[in-house]
This record gives sequence, C-alpha cells and structure tokens, in this order.
Amino acid sequence: MAGNSLGQVFRIHTFGESHGHSIGVVIDGCPSGLVIDEHFIQSELDRRKPGQSKIVTQRKEADQFEIVSGVFEGITTGTPICILIKNKDQKSKDYSHIKDQFRPSHADYTYTQKYGHRDYRGGGRSSARETAARVAAGAIAKLFLNAQKVAIHAYVSQVGSIALNDNYPISIAEIENNIVRCPNAKLAEEMVQHIQEVKKNGDTIGGKIHCSIIGCPIGIGAPVFDKLHADLGKAMLSINAVKGFEYGSGFDAVTMKGSQHNDLFVADQEGGVSTKSNFSGGIQGGISNGMEIYFNVAFKPVATIMRNQDSINTSGEQVEVSGKGRHDPCVVPRAVPIVEAMAALTLVDHILRARLDNV
Repeated sequence: MAGNSLGQVFRIHTFGESHGHSIGVVIDGCPSGLVIDEHFIQSELDRRKPGQSKIVTQRKEADQFEIVSGVFEGITTGTPICILIKNKDQKSKDYSHIKDQFRPSHADYTYTQKYGHRDYRGGGRSSARETAARVAAGAIAKLFLNAQKVAIHAYVSQVGSIALNDNYPISIAEIENNIVRCPNAKLAEEMVQHIQEVKKNGDTIGGKIHCSIIGCPIGIGAPVFDKLHADLGKAMLSINAVKGFEYGSGFDAVTMKGSQHNDLFVADQEGGVSTKSNFSGGIQGGISNGMEIYFNVAFKPVATIMRNQDSINTSGEQVEVSGKGRHDPCVVPRAVPIVEAMAALTLVDHILRARLDNV
C-alpha cells in the first residue's frame, strides 16, 4: 500500500498496527560507518512512550526495540536497517463497541470507505502508536546529525489558550524537567493543571509545538517542488492530529511590510554571512541559508473524548458513540520527540541528497 514511506535517499518505511503483534520501521539509505548508540535510541522512545506521566494515556508499553538488520558490532553496514517494537499492553476489547460504529473526527469512516475493511482496534494503522517507529528511525537520523554538529530542539509552546510569550523566559534545559515539556517551569505548571481539568471533564485540549534546528549547513534543500520547508511541512502534517504548520514568520508575515520583513545580509570579519533578522526561518528559496531554522506545529484536541457523541454505524443508522479505553487528554507532551524525529529524518534525507548533487 502506498503512503507508508518517507524520503528519497534516507528513506523509511513504517509498518504495523496499534493492537497488532508489533510495529516497526525499515530504514534504507543510511550510510555505513555510523556508530549506533542503542541507549540513545531507547531514551528517545522513552520520551514518546505512553504511561510516562499523569497527563498522558496510561497504556503501559515499554517500547523496547530490537535492531534485526543493518547494524553489525554497533556500526551501520549500509544495508537496510530494520527495527521492531513489540506491542505488549493491547486491550482490544476496549474497542469492540466501535467495531461497526464511526467515531467522530477519527479515520474510521474514511478508512472504511477507502479500503472496505478496517482494523478497529485502537484505530489500527491510523493510530498514533505508529509514531514510535518514526521516533526510532528519527533517533538514528539524530545520531547522524549529532556527528555533523546539527542540533534539533522542540518544546511545547502552547496548550489551549495558555501560551509562551515575552514575559516567560525560555530555558532549553527545562524542557525535560517537567511532564508537559515546556521550557518555562511556571508556565508548565499552568499547562499541566489545565490539562488535568480538561481530562476531569471528560474532554481533550489541543496545543502547539515549537521546533528549532541549529547548525544546518548552507545549501540544503532544492528549488521548486523539493523545497526544504515544503518537505518539513509534509513531514509535520503527516503526524497524527496535526492541523497546521508555519515556518519563520509564518502567518504573522501578512501583517508586515516588505521593509520590515526583509532579512538584511551582513558579513563578518571571517568572511561568513548572516542576516540581521530571521523572518525567513533559515530558509530562502527553499534552501537553507545557515541561520536557525524554526517552525511551529499545531495539534488539534484528541478526537476520543470520555463523553457520548452522536454518529452513525456501518449501516448508516444514527447511533451514540461512547468514549472508552486509554487516551491522551492532550497529545503535545508526547509529540515533542515525534516532531524532532520528523525534522531529523527530513534534514538527513536532504543532506544526503545534496551530497549526491555535488558528486
């Protein structure tokens, strides 16, 4: 089935369902000679895994992975890398009541219409459980980028109407010190409290994640259809529950004049070039200019709520759907490593494509 792969040179293909035997990913195009730190890969999966705090789903999955090919003696061989993550805590009976019903704002209806048959257990292939495979692949991409001294940092910048602004100082070191992954401790407490209140009322809430890429080489990306920001947008919009993507000045650019928005070039004494401002978000003409690349990703409220909702069944009859099972009241705390992984996968693919262009 098409639509399960990402990338041209550094290419990943994910597989598996939420309540199947396992999920996993095949990575093709990873260069040989890359040292694989399995502890780092596991730490990235731990940041995404369920059950890690009181404000996420309580499904208990250790997300322990197994590399079954492409790595020998801790070093990549240049052949396809396959990573398996077994599912351990499936409770498929939690979904038996929606076998013949369509949950509002889920993929139940569209999957049934497209394929004629769907795995209703936890959403099957449409479940965010699939993103664990992306994070595993993204961890390997990060190891590649670490060797190139490229750093990616994402954090929660907004939950509902509670948002970071100039009154809240940001500390990257604070991101992993709180369960909502906000870079300001005071605001993090407000976000956690808000998520708990929403959960108590049987509802969910959306949020926003900010991501920054530091150290990206100049000249990464391609003109017209393969622009770096276009591929970053595609990668982010492929994540479950994402409703919006903006890079650089984003939608705020519509309120500005060209004289305000233009990033003026300056040269330093060492012959380097930078810009006085960075409304371009580190990308101009679809190609990186060496400045910080930054973007925002908006996530909708999780579709499964602990309230009864009107819907229809597979026979077209009006029914009432009840929310059951274990679900996130807000997806953004666990989505931070997913955003970083997708950014890393996109960037590594473009870096390797640029190397081929220069051969």
